[in-house]
Amino acid sequence: MTANASDMTIGTLAKTGGVGVETIRYYQRRGLLSEPPRAGGVRRYGAADVKRLRFIRGAAEAGFTLAQIGELLELDAGEDRAAAQAIAQSRIAAIDAQMAALAQARAALEGLARRCAAGEGEGCPILEAF
Repeated sequence: MTANASDMTIGTLAKTGGVGVETIRYYQRRGLLSEPPRAGGVRRYGAADVKRLRFIRGAAEAGFTLAQIGELLELDAGEDRAAAQAIAQSRIAAIDAQMAALAQARAALEGLARRCAAGEGEGCPILEAF
């Protein structure tokens, strides 16, 4: 397929991108994917649409919000590395905060599990904690 080819239906685009048709439509409503005009009653998608969809999916898997993905897509056209880096650093900070919170939760659960295994307290410390 050439970069200018526009021979995929929405179903083919969805399958190629590893998403459902409704996901494609959702991304279109959010302005992340364009909605090509109908040709012969059917919308046709091309290689650029596949590339964009894969970018969206990859960024989503990295934990970026759809709003952040929209910003990154806009930056992609302008090649604004500083702004892209700022968005990435913001995401890294959010991940670090989540990791710290998860570490605290893990430590608390480990302590409860130790107390439960040791038979401390009248009831189960895990059940009493919640």
